[in-house]
Amino acid sequence: MKRVSRRESFKLAAIGTAGCLLGGLSELARASEPEEFAYVHPQLRPFAKQLMAMLEPMPELSEKSLSFTRKAMGGWAQPPLQAPAWTRQSVPGLTGHPAVTVYVVNSDASKRRPAILHTHGGGFVSGTAISMVADLQRLALELDCTIVTVDYRLAPETRYQGSIADNYAALEWLYDNATSLGVDAGRIAVMGESAGGGHAALLALKARDVGKVPIVAQVLIYPMLDDRTGTVETPKAPIGTIVWTAAKNRFGWGAFLGMEPGMDTAPVAAVPARRSDLAGLPPTFIGVGAIDLFVDEDIMYAKRLIAAGVPTRLEVVPGAFHGFDGIAASTQVAKNFHESKVAALRSAFA
Repeated sequence: MKRVSRRESFKLAAIGTAGCLLGGLSELARASEPEEFAYVHPQLRPFAKQLMAMLEPMPELSEKSLSFTRKAMGGWAQPPLQAPAWTRQSVPGLTGHPAVTVYVVNSDASKRRPAILHTHGGGFVSGTAISMVADLQRLALELDCTIVTVDYRLAPETRYQGSIADNYAALEWLYDNATSLGVDAGRIAVMGESAGGGHAALLALKARDVGKVPIVAQVLIYPMLDDRTGTVETPKAPIGTIVWTAAKNRFGWGAFLGMEPGMDTAPVAAVPARRSDLAGLPPTFIGVGAIDLFVDEDIMYAKRLIAAGVPTRLEVVPGAFHGFDGIAASTQVAKNFHESKVAALRSAFA
């Protein structure tokens, strides 16, 4: 078996533990069968097998088990690096909402750098901003930029209105304080992974609608965009059998929306894929694996962005499952994917 790095071990353990906790052990077990592994990219197959080997029976994801899930994921988070510098700050919430905690990476008031407003993943119900700081420190050095990542409120304790408000408050704070943060206010991008990718898409829509903060790009990494996936529309195996499954998706969206997902009455404001008005959004990069549960909804969103006149780049990685780039960061397929993401940001910041 391919030897994994310390960084990959953190990711593998975190997602492996989360995979157990978030339910769907039988679904994951199916993915470990040889015929299912045949669909996994050869470079990623050893990591997928190791992930399956780590799984132990754990409770299905529910409100009852959610606290345990969050603690387990937090315990496996990679700690921040010594450099570049990062700080924890509390910023004003929108009217009627509490203050928001953010982590600011690589800020220098003497500079005039581009910036990324980042939103973490976790199915809308878990994850923390601090757990992403190490990865964001690396990216900030690579791009010579400042990154602000948001500890938005999670579902089901807070529905979609609260987390959207938290993320937009952080974006306005970044824009309003650009000078003191050493940020070029005309070069701010939004980025997120998984549910964080869904939040980044919602944030780009909100920024466009409000008209205050100009966004130069939205970088959506296997974004969670459509509550109908896993309900009225369920992809067939091998899609969605490794890491993030239809069952988990139903719970995440149900907690976020406060109602059964997939219904015609779902709030359009909470679901990027249900928005009909995509014109005027910033240049977009969407990246997703070909066997990720979100592949169909991500391809469809990219097609709709293109039809709306939005400059859009879509990258679908053959044989890649959800979160592959973090679990198997040392592989060439993950490195190529990372380079595509970086290239999209460099282009936006140029």
